[in-house]
Amino acid sequence: MNIKYFDAHAHIQFPEYDEDRAEVIARMKDAGVAAVVVGTDYRTSVAAVSLARAHDNLWASVGLHPTDVMSESFDEEKFSELALHEKVVAIGECGLDYYRHKKTNNQQPTTNNTKQKQKKVFKKHVEIAGANKKALMIHSRPSPGTMDAYEDILEILSSAKEKYGDDLRGNIHFFVGTEEIARQFFDLGFTISFTGVITFSDDYDKLVKGAPHENILSETDCPFVAPIPYRGKRNEPVQVREVVKRMIELRGADEKFCETLLRNAEHMFQIKLTSSD
Repeated sequence: MNIKYFDAHAHIQFPEYDEDRAEVIARMKDAGVAAVVVGTDYRTSVAAVSLARAHDNLWASVGLHPTDVMSESFDEEKFSELALHEKVVAIGECGLDYYRHKKTNNQQPTTNNTKQKQKKVFKKHVEIAGANKKALMIHSRPSPGTMDAYEDILEILSSAKEKYGDDLRGNIHFFVGTEEIARQFFDLGFTISFTGVITFSDDYDKLVKGAPHENILSETDCPFVAPIPYRGKRNEPVQVREVVKRMIELRGADEKFCETLLRNAEHMFQIKLTSSD
């Protein structure tokens, strides 16, 4: 297939696609869309690898989401074994999530104990990524009104960079930080990726316009945050085209910008997005 678009963060192994997953993947192939299927725990990571093995336009990321570290023990040995697979191009979804500052819907607030556990598990992901020369797939959600989770991640990555050098790289998915925070990630050689949010909110217009072209990626985070004109419906990888379209509009670019995004994905995930029959 002729790959034209890249979805850097998709969850098509989730139950939302159990009824029509084959059709979703067929639509991707017809539209020239490739993707990284991202695990959020061990079970969904295994499922991501299984999908990636079965399809030439899919790769996998394996990890434990920070909001799950209190309910699932991080099995470093099992995740390290998954990381060895040739279709695994990233480690995560991992990171820090401090957003739950109060108890809502029977979910506990983010306590200091939870933060420390998240940091410990995140550092283990960093070690697996660095040791295997794989990218990190990072989730970061700060507490309201702050950039605290991003700041803590930057501190951890800066320290790890001294050990792993250029072998340590990664993508900050669903970026919601400031331009200054973004610049610090760029300085470390990381990318940030934008979702369908940019099609219905102007909060990140300036960042999309001004970010270095080599440091940005497109993603859907499907099945969540469907872009306009699909708001309120299940998202899927083919809709990354709407994200890219909006990026092109904001940057005043042309269709060649799609090639830039593909090259960025190739560099970050160490893959080759070449045409195939």
